Amino acid sequence: MKSDAVKKGLQQAPHRSLFHALGFTREEMDKPLIGIVSSYNEIVPGHMNIDKIVEAVKKGVLLAGGVPVVFPAIAVCDGIAMGHTGMKYSLVTRDLIADSTECMARAHQFDALVMIPNCDKNVPGLLMAAARVNVPTIFVSGGPMLAGHVNGRKRSLSSMFEAVGEFNAGKISEEQLMEFEDKVCPTCGSCSGMYTANSMNCLTEAIGMGLSGNGTIPAVYSDRLILAKHAGMQIMELLKKNIRPRDIMTADAFYNALTVDMALGCSTNTMLHIPAIAHEAGIELNLDYANEISARTPNLCHLAPAGAHYMEELNEAGGIYAVMNELNKKGLLKTDVMTCTGKTLGENIEGRVNRNPEVIRPIENPYSETGGIAVLKGNIAPDSGVVKRSAVVPEMMVHEGPARVFDCEEDAIAAILGGKIVPGDVVVIRYEGPKGGPGMREMLNPTSAIAGMGLGSSVALITDGRFSGASRGASIGHVSPEAAVGGPIALIEEGDIIEINIPANTLNVRVSDEELARRKAAWTPREPKVKDGYLARYASMVTSANRGAILEIK
Repeated sequence: MKSDAVKKGLQQAPHRSLFHALGFTREEMDKPLIGIVSSYNEIVPGHMNIDKIVEAVKKGVLLAGGVPVVFPAIAVCDGIAMGHTGMKYSLVTRDLIADSTECMARAHQFDALVMIPNCDKNVPGLLMAAARVNVPTIFVSGGPMLAGHVNGRKRSLSSMFEAVGEFNAGKISEEQLMEFEDKVCPTCGSCSGMYTANSMNCLTEAIGMGLSGNGTIPAVYSDRLILAKHAGMQIMELLKKNIRPRDIMTADAFYNALTVDMALGCSTNTMLHIPAIAHEAGIELNLDYANEISARTPNLCHLAPAGAHYMEELNEAGGIYAVMNELNKKGLLKTDVMTCTGKTLGENIEGRVNRNPEVIRPIENPYSETGGIAVLKGNIAPDSGVVKRSAVVPEMMVHEGPARVFDCEEDAIAAILGGKIVPGDVVVIRYEGPKGGPGMREMLNPTSAIAGMGLGSSVALITDGRFSGASRGASIGHVSPEAAVGGPIALIEEGDIIEINIPANTLNVRVSDEELARRKAAWTPREPKVKDGYLARYASMVTSANRGAILEIK
């Protein structure tokens, strides 16, 4: 056992004395040590129930003959961090989580790990750590929130942000706004639509690192506790068979994850996280690959914010395995890959029934023949830009209009809420990328304000920052290279005509190459917005969004 390095032999007598201080018996020191990475805290709604998940996992590990040992991982609530300087600290925690988990796992020589994440950066951060540490590992999340109900309709956090725009546009009263406030987030769990947290938890199943139901069983269901116990028992099987993350997270597994991503219509943030996780597994993913997969993958689900369905309904319809079984009817998955069940993906999904063809469209009747996410390129985005195509209304799939240019999110929000953005405009928000932000803030506030002001079918938004999974509309993020390194988005001027063609995967400004070259020659870098602390170190090491905003030693 790996943990013998801290438990066995005369030289380890001092180590055993410290285990004695922890209350360990000699019998426990003869058994495998299973690290349980808990992201429990009291500030994130998706994490406030994780103490219960931890206890259930511990019972499963004990039932199967292991010794569970809990240690923590941090997590930021993107909703609470949204729209102010706190959002600079969201994406950057992904690497803190991966690094700190690596430190704890290797310092203490755990034989295997059970990861218990739930929210946006927490899931990919722990997947990155799993690939890096590469001891037998399984994931069980805290689970999604139930949808809220306002005026007889199911609602979610994106409804709340849009309600603020509706209030500013005079469409609803303050009393109605407060009703949204009280009702859209009714339980613990990751917010109830196909936002980033739920996207990543669902894709953990598709990659093969989580058991069936990991992404969809609601946080408040007892089935979530049963799932956690099964995960605790299953880690002992993975340890016995020495099935490790890099045996599961192969190139074919990431192909499957991207395919399921397109079918579900996941958050655009998956286009940051999947390449970063793959990088840790020794696999380099080019985002062009995403368009190739999207071109042959039908979009089967329209969950909020793209549609009126929520995670609880996807769970009732059969969950991610049912989605994958639909995809497999046309041979769109690599089914011979290993998974954390100890079986192949094909064995896992065989016979999984789609119980609701309204929630999971049959493969013969998709929402569209192409996937939910598109990667755009052009003279604004030579490397890439990303849009959640499944959440764009038909009339905005092709759009051109004058650029309204802002050098930070706050200025753009003030213009939107101040009525200065009109139908046809293209809002450009720059210097918000991984380096320029720094930290590549999510921008749910401006997208929600556009929707709430009634401009969702007539105004586009492009940025070198990123969007919440709760964003909808013609919102194109991750524009690379970013403005802070002199990318073309830095060269756009007020009134330039922007041309967006999502079906053709293009994003251009109607300016000649010669004029862009002249502007580039006159461009000078901006002073860094942050000059000390973790954000400054992050900005000095982070790569472009098209590479997953990974950190590199210069």
